[in-house]
Amino acid sequence: MPKPRFAVLGAGSIGCHLGGHLVAAGHDVTLIGRSATMDVLRERGLTLSSSVRPPVHLAPDRLTPATGPEAAADADYVLVTVKSAATGAAARDLAAHLAPGVVVVSFQNGLHNPATLRAALPGHTVLAGMVPYNVVQSEPGTVHQGMPGRLMTEPDDVLFAAFREAGLAIEARTDMSEVQHAKLLMNLNNAINALSGLPLRDQLGGRDFRRCLALCQREALAVYRAAGIAPARLGPTAPGVTPYVLGLPDALFRRVAAASLRIDAHARSSMWEDLQRGRPTEIDSLQGEIVALATAHGRSAPANARLVTLVHEAESTPRTWTGPELYAELRAAR
Repeated sequence: MPKPRFAVLGAGSIGCHLGGHLVAAGHDVTLIGRSATMDVLRERGLTLSSSVRPPVHLAPDRLTPATGPEAAADADYVLVTVKSAATGAAARDLAAHLAPGVVVVSFQNGLHNPATLRAALPGHTVLAGMVPYNVVQSEPGTVHQGMPGRLMTEPDDVLFAAFREAGLAIEARTDMSEVQHAKLLMNLNNAINALSGLPLRDQLGGRDFRRCLALCQREALAVYRAAGIAPARLGPTAPGVTPYVLGLPDALFRRVAAASLRIDAHARSSMWEDLQRGRPTEIDSLQGEIVALATAHGRSAPANARLVTLVHEAESTPRTWTGPELYAELRAAR
């Protein structure tokens, strides 16, 4: 049986990470992204670095970069990794070019991307997916995975075989809505990390920054309960217990949650990367999602709402916050 052909729409850090590993395993992959990023791939190639495996360099002649959605026309699978705000436009673009039977997989943050894709692509199977680990561009042409983890998607035997051949750990889930709500709880740290200006390991090592995340997660969990949502358990700690663990003194946290600090020194959130590059962030699909859900159920989420404002301010006027400053700011909002 021939190997499936892939296209990655939104080939930034995550998209180049996924697509690059598939290329390294011998798959036909078209990487579709911004002109500047694709120009770097044409000139330098792509280096996949990681805290969990040796680096891999793909020379320019092994890559197929493109900038328009028409490049996905020959694919059997399209991996969508655009920012959530761009999903509607991406779906409309794909609808004009995809052949019948192409499978579309959303590997995006946020809760609504698979539904948006399904609405625009009624003749296609759309799978919800989740990337549990951090990937950032450490330098032009190099994407770095800062921690281990297993990808998750709805079941698809052909997709899973290709990913496993590429060395990408992947798990089949039939509860992807609950998984996505659990991932959103984790992603509430993206804004805190971005505003801290610190590597993830250093930021999570500071109690006041963890208290900021605990405030956001407590609000989110209360809103989930009001909405009848039960997030999946994705790690050793149940979602309802995590805010208490985050608030522990540093020495005790290091003992109880050692795995949370098993992150290499280069790892940062994608939102930090967006702020550094002057790009719009996904804050409205993260903290903003909690605020919207709270409003819909007659609740409030003031810490999350304040972070939405602070990140939007940082998009135009960058500022670095210390842990005590940010914690005081979020407490004052309550």
